[in-house]
Amino acid sequence: MNSVLIGKYNVPGPRYTSYPTVPYWDDESFTAVAWKESLTRSFKESNAKEGISLYIHLPFCESLCTFCGCNKRITKNHGVEVPYVASLLKEWDIYLKLFKERPRIKELHFGGGTPTFFSVKSLQFLLDGLFGKADKAEDFEFSFEGHPNNTLPEHLEVLAKYGFRRVSYGVQDYNETVQKAIHRIQPFEKVKSATGAARKAGYTSVGHDIIFGLPFQKAEHIVHTIEKTKELMPDRIAFYSYAHVPWIKGNGQRGFKEADLPSAEEKRRMYETGKKMLEDAGYVEIGMDHFALKTDSLYKSVEKKQLHRNFMGYTSSTTQVMVGLGVSAIGDSWYGFAQNVKGVQEYEALVAEGILPVYRGHILNEEDLIIRRHILNLMCKLETSWKGDDLKFPELPEVLISLKEMEKDGILKLDAEGLSIGELGRPFVRNVCMAFDLLLQRKKPETRLFSMTV
Repeated sequence: MNSVLIGKYNVPGPRYTSYPTVPYWDDESFTAVAWKESLTRSFKESNAKEGISLYIHLPFCESLCTFCGCNKRITKNHGVEVPYVASLLKEWDIYLKLFKERPRIKELHFGGGTPTFFSVKSLQFLLDGLFGKADKAEDFEFSFEGHPNNTLPEHLEVLAKYGFRRVSYGVQDYNETVQKAIHRIQPFEKVKSATGAARKAGYTSVGHDIIFGLPFQKAEHIVHTIEKTKELMPDRIAFYSYAHVPWIKGNGQRGFKEADLPSAEEKRRMYETGKKMLEDAGYVEIGMDHFALKTDSLYKSVEKKQLHRNFMGYTSSTTQVMVGLGVSAIGDSWYGFAQNVKGVQEYEALVAEGILPVYRGHILNEEDLIIRRHILNLMCKLETSWKGDDLKFPELPEVLISLKEMEKDGILKLDAEGLSIGELGRPFVRNVCMAFDLLLQRKKPETRLFSMTV
């Protein structure tokens, strides 16, 4: 990796799971009424045609992993499960009243937190409640995030009966020093056992998450972790950069010093080393940070030009509506975003009163919708076009001028009707998106909001 390019483009930037990005949402003019209107409009347009996505946030963890940036609540008290699931189903009922017809669920994902903190019985209660008032769409894909240390064969088998065929396990790194620093002690044998149990239960896509740039991590740790990963050959791998944002995520990420983290150049060396090893093993790089075998649905979605990106990350199919249930969950109507309150007690109290528990959001205007399409194209296809008038916007000439430097550096190619990002430019796709991010260009943040792009 060119160290000059790293030094030049390694700046704070969004990961673009949405546009506008959350710090640039217009919270002041957002209302729950406007969110509901955008959602009902979108549901009418899309439910019969493609169905909806459903993201459910299950926030509880028994211990704190210090690398984690997710909204979580640390507890060993499993008595929290039943009231929380009951609240999720009450929130689901609020949305069902808005929709006025049975939703067709195409994508369902359990995130966290640690979804496998919940007992099999609690998850069954949740799923029975969801599907008592909804149907499965054609070609549905249901998935969950599993902790290798506590995902039981019973979890896998019961969820498989409801149609789950994809699970992702957080591996991060197999080196003991790194594991101690991030408070995630997880032997290879645990991951091997959980991976084998998933395949035995009929899961067709088993994923592993590997992070580079963790405290005390070195290039040889990445080599060791990927060598061990190759023994199991998961169907897809999320290989992504650690986002060090302690000013946002609080005390969890203050468990080690900045000096304990590898430099930007060391991180890129880790990425290049890992990428080559994965490609040599038969994995194909997809979008940003993701690799998949050619037999996996994520790779097939690229071939069919169906790869999509939202708050769940990369997904293998597109739905116009994504409903988010649970604390901090974000919903997406395509025309708007809304995020739930982050505290468990506040969330449960609101839904008990029949109140939609959103506390902030953004309704997209025409400019937002155009820029959103460009950024989705770049993140999912590594290219975009302004051939049609519907993808042109007044500031486009200025954006193209700002991209000239990246073109000179070999990151992208420009022509009269579009641009494409080459192999050299893959690590800098976020930087290319930032050139299109009009809200970011108009108001540069005065404080650190985002992790570094490299």
